[in-house]
Amino acid sequence: MGCQEEQVLKQVIELYEKILSLGSLKPSKDLNKLFTQLVLVCLAPSEIDVTKLAPKFQEMRSKLLGLRAEAEGHLETHYSTIIGNCYDEPLNYLHICPYFDRYIKRCFLEYNILTKYSTQVPRRVAMIGSGPLPLTSIILALRHLPATQFDNYDLDPAANEMAARLVESDSNLSSRMHFHTKNVMSIGKDELQEYDVVFLAALVGLERQEKIQVIQHLAQNMAPGSDLLFIFDL
Repeated sequence: MGCQEEQVLKQVIELYEKILSLGSLKPSKDLNKLFTQLVLVCLAPSEIDVTKLAPKFQEMRSKLLGLRAEAEGHLETHYSTIIGNCYDEPLNYLHICPYFDRYIKRCFLEYNILTKYSTQVPRRVAMIGSGPLPLTSIILALRHLPATQFDNYDLDPAANEMAARLVESDSNLSSRMHFHTKNVMSIGKDELQEYDVVFLAALVGLERQEKIQVIQHLAQNMAPGSDLLFIFDL
């Protein structure tokens, strides 16, 4: 391993240890700063092949993925709770989320991809891994797909309850937005074939093999001609 690769690993290890030392993954300036630094390190050009890392680094990588997913869950829960509990019309306050503008841009990109490769406007859309703050579903439904039904799937019933609270004040949106507590692997063929488009959230299947299994399950059971879109963080 070259000097550059060793330096990258050293930086990742230092950030990993600092994240653990915080003792909590709930939203804070320190945690946000550390994860931002980690993202910048990981996005920098590098010749590192993660599949060839020593077992201890593979283990650390897996733990980091889990920490990041947990932190993202806490962040979404934090803002969903504030918006859903403090305002009579929560949809008017989504901009409070620090990454709301990023979602606006990403949804515009996703909609453009759909219109480029699909011959018709989707009638029903499934959002796998929607979470307590389903911004992708909400933004697409309000800004780009005003007649489409959205079925949101998440493992956590509390997350679905919080998400439903955000849309219940809007009669049109709440009639098109449904929430299901289900593991993606338990969504059967009859159910999946109802959808013209399936979105797969970035945090569904953190490890490579798990992600492959999820994609295979969807590909084998989705309707012929339907579209599968992967959601990645920007």
